[in-house]
Amino acid sequence: MADVAVVAHSRKSLGGGLPELRRILALEGVTDPLWYEVKKSRRAPKYARRAAAKGADVMFVWGGDGTVQRCIDAVADTDTAVAILPAGTANLLAANLNVPHDLAEAVRVGLHGDRRRLDTGSVNGERFTVMAGAGFDARMISDADRGAKDRLGRAAYVVTGIRNLRARRVRATIKVDGKRFFEGKVSCVLTANVGKILGGVEAFPQAQPDDGRLELGVVTARNPVEWARTFGRLALGHPEQSPFAKITQGTKFRIRFDEKIRFELDGGARPASKKLRINVHPGSVTVCVPPRQD
Repeated sequence: MADVAVVAHSRKSLGGGLPELRRILALEGVTDPLWYEVKKSRRAPKYARRAAAKGADVMFVWGGDGTVQRCIDAVADTDTAVAILPAGTANLLAANLNVPHDLAEAVRVGLHGDRRRLDTGSVNGERFTVMAGAGFDARMISDADRGAKDRLGRAAYVVTGIRNLRARRVRATIKVDGKRFFEGKVSCVLTANVGKILGGVEAFPQAQPDDGRLELGVVTARNPVEWARTFGRLALGHPEQSPFAKITQGTKFRIRFDEKIRFELDGGARPASKKLRINVHPGSVTVCVPPRQD
């Protein structure tokens, strides 16, 4: 049996909890895995790096997208494969990769499924696998604190999103692969490595997490009516047809705002910044996925 590690956000829940995870692993022959529990996702990278340094072949990450992101940031460019146990609120990476929400099935994917090399993106040096954004989505995520998510689940994002539909726009200059792509006022700038974002919306239909490129979307909507029109195009799978959105692809984005603005990585809020340096890192992490059905 391969060397196995577990990095678990102990405040997240899935199935029968961490005791059931131990039982399922034992039934699979994994009786003494490296086991690390944390109460906050920002403490997970320390143990993810420790697991990789000890030669873990596969590292189960128990938590939401924030915990997964921090662990992938820690083990990118190593030989340790990441197996997702989707115990968080949104679990966007798991959803994009079809990782099952059932605990026993997710464990089997980690131990017996396929292994897929995925790209990662980075914002100011920190890796992400799903998305990163500044403006509307960052405010929405930042306002949906842990207490709100515990009470309301995904609905917490809906509540905070509605509150921010009238937020003031900021001026931005955006370069894609060295060429100016956009200059003007924006309400949201979003870059993604996958197609589905919050709410299961297919915001970037062309996205592939292993094509060596990132998607970039710029939204200029300034009020609830314009946002409603933008969301309508998103729901239909044609965000590029919205007059308030611009979509492109690239490998390197440089974004400058005229004031410091909050941003987020895979659902985790980060301190405000005036500059975002975004790059793609092709095939830089191995993730366990369900076996391909031929």
